Amino acid sequence: MPSSTPASNGPVRVLIVDDSAMVRRIFRDELGRDPGIEVVGAATDPYMARDLIVKLKPDVITLDIEMPRMDGLTFLRKLMRHFPLPVIIVSSLTKKGGDVALEALEAGAIEVMCKPGAAYTVGDMSVELIDKIKAAAHVRVDKRTGPLSGGRAAVKQLAMTRTTNKVVAIGASTGGTQALTTLLTAMPPNCPPIVIVQHMPEHFTRSFANRLNELCAIRVKEAEDGDSVLPGQALIASGSHHMLLQRSGARYMVRLRSGPLVSRHRPSVDVLFKSTARFAGKNAVGVILTGMGRDGAESMKIMHEAGAKTIAQDEASCVVFGMPREAIALGGVDFVLPLDGIARKLLALAAAED
Repeated sequence: MPSSTPASNGPVRVLIVDDSAMVRRIFRDELGRDPGIEVVGAATDPYMARDLIVKLKPDVITLDIEMPRMDGLTFLRKLMRHFPLPVIIVSSLTKKGGDVALEALEAGAIEVMCKPGAAYTVGDMSVELIDKIKAAAHVRVDKRTGPLSGGRAAVKQLAMTRTTNKVVAIGASTGGTQALTTLLTAMPPNCPPIVIVQHMPEHFTRSFANRLNELCAIRVKEAEDGDSVLPGQALIASGSHHMLLQRSGARYMVRLRSGPLVSRHRPSVDVLFKSTARFAGKNAVGVILTGMGRDGAESMKIMHEAGAKTIAQDEASCVVFGMPREAIALGGVDFVLPLDGIARKLLALAAAED
């Protein structure tokens, strides 16, 4: 597991790798507005990037996937074997792009983002990209001998003796795709209903949900407005909408809403956690996983005050100990646990009598 490591005292040195002149210009202009970031170079393809990496020694790389001479995924795998660096994938908003971006995360990329376009404005992109670059600069990336693998046969599933009316709400950001894979593949078929916000762009969340659905004993899907929240199922918020938990009688459901960024994100963990506190209260379990920033910290305290049990991932197992650290500091966390201990604890809390 990568761990935090201090970056240099100066600005974060960034290399842009993208065959689009327009994207390179936009990134230079937007990133150049922040004094904490220095764009040290730009490459049009992986071969040029290779030479610039050796020459310039950047702290972070932004990498496109579809490029001439060598695709970004192949380059990423080579980079992680021979010269590992924090890499942020910036890809087009397509289903195919989402599938490949998930492969990139498995191969060692820190984050995935979408290119600015009709569904994702330059302003939104630049705010989030700047944050992600600064967070990525503090991540130590270890060499890899190949892509991560997973599957039902490789996962030890935990047992749950009975089902309950509890709801589990989970928030994650940087490093969350790997953390959620570990957590959800450990869930038994009769696990409590799970609702998740993972900071990812539109289409990437659907690809991620589909990938998890193939790996897990439970059903995993990208949430749709009005979906029932059911045992043995995990709903992942769409990358383009906030997700709220609501209740009608004994039935829990989710609602998707557009609107401005909340805590610098859409979907926002704060939106999900606040609605969970309101409609589930003491019948909820809240989990905050690896991620930069503070999205979910204040709302986890609200969940805690409403009677929910709350869990934060510990620093040693986080890719970025930002969101959990902020939640712990505010006093809204009951248990601080390593990633491999969270599944067992949340199942125990969900099965416990009030």
